[in-house]
Amino acid sequence: MKNSLSIKETLAIGLMLFALFFGAGNMIFPPVLGQYAGENVWLAIGGFLLTGVGLPLLGVVAVALTGTGAKGLADKAHPKFGTIFTVILYLSIGPLFAIPRTGTVSYEIGLAPFLTESQSSSWLPLFLFTVAFFTVTYLFSLNPSKLVDRIGKVLTPILLAVIAIIVFKAIATPMGVIGKPDVTYETNPLFTGFLEGYKTMDALASIVFGIVVVSAVKSRGVTERKSLAAACIKAGLVAAAGLALVYVSLAYVGASSPDTTGMVGANEGGKLLSLSANFLFGSAGNIVLGAAILFACLTTSIGLVSSCGEYFSKLFPALSYRTVILIVSLFSTIVANLGLAQIISLSVPVLVTIYPLAIVIILLSFLDRWINGRRVVYITSLVFTGFFAIIDGLLAANIKLGALPEILESFIPFYSLGIGWVIPAIIGAGIGALISIFTSPPKQLAS
Repeated sequence: MKNSLSIKETLAIGLMLFALFFGAGNMIFPPVLGQYAGENVWLAIGGFLLTGVGLPLLGVVAVALTGTGAKGLADKAHPKFGTIFTVILYLSIGPLFAIPRTGTVSYEIGLAPFLTESQSSSWLPLFLFTVAFFTVTYLFSLNPSKLVDRIGKVLTPILLAVIAIIVFKAIATPMGVIGKPDVTYETNPLFTGFLEGYKTMDALASIVFGIVVVSAVKSRGVTERKSLAAACIKAGLVAAAGLALVYVSLAYVGASSPDTTGMVGANEGGKLLSLSANFLFGSAGNIVLGAAILFACLTTSIGLVSSCGEYFSKLFPALSYRTVILIVSLFSTIVANLGLAQIISLSVPVLVTIYPLAIVIILLSFLDRWINGRRVVYITSLVFTGFFAIIDGLLAANIKLGALPEILESFIPFYSLGIGWVIPAIIGAGIGALISIFTSPPKQLAS
């Protein structure tokens, strides 16, 4: 048994975690944020880093400190809630949204620019590409024990090198000057960027990937609880530093691009990157960018499929790990053929609903030693949070709620900023603490 990892081992696991996080959304959302934020890009990317880097790091740390994954954290409210929440989480970062998105983004940026107009309008190229993409994903996912060696040591360095080429070229030969911010980033760029970070889904994935990191550290002989947590935190910091550097760089690429690319649509980060790469490198630019996107999306897809396989094969013992990853890969292929815009539009209402719940679960886990098994604290905080999260989700799905949004905006702090659930979550936790004090002594939950 070892007390710590070597620097080389820490870097390998940290790079693996970086690669698992850094997928489709991480490439396409920061450039659009940069273009729309304009002169406010640094405030906007600061907010994006809070949800796109800070929360995922907290999620990994929470898993490392508690020694439990997504279900174990959610079970602190109630086992039934834990199961329901974890299933929704795995489906969201799995075959419903995140996994299909990796295949679709890879196609739209890595292959579509090289097709003729008639070919790109056909359904066949996307279908054939996604079949090949998820076949490779399935084959890599068959042996998850080799995930660190395959991703951390091979694919991630290639990915980082390709991204570095794009960013260095953009800095050396700027595409234009940073312009005025779009109206969406004029008044509250920090909070707008904070909400944009939801789309990466990384805070949700962190309490899934955290277990992958724990397993990787244990496999290298570090099993004592404090040493294990310390090793996981160090690996998490490596991944967080990589994510932050890439996000800031890509945001700059977007912010300096309007003169060359024009303003793209809010969900057209792939198009923006493609136009930028073409300007920076000519016809070879799309090849460079396509390689970066392919490696980023493939590594994330492998990690997500493997995680879904581990979880659902345990939840449904009649299904083997191989059967689950086959089902997930096939289903993801079908969903990917809906197209990127449709996948994003369907995912936003779900993310707006479950993200606040995930954030509260992660933050409460750091207070668990003081909560000391008082389940009611988790319940009341999550109920208060869930009420506002569901309302925001319904509004994101364009479901009309009459005058309710205006009423809430008048009385609930930060509601107009999209984080109206924050104060209710704190109040709910406080009410739960008072209820537990006056009704029963604390009861330590089983680990």
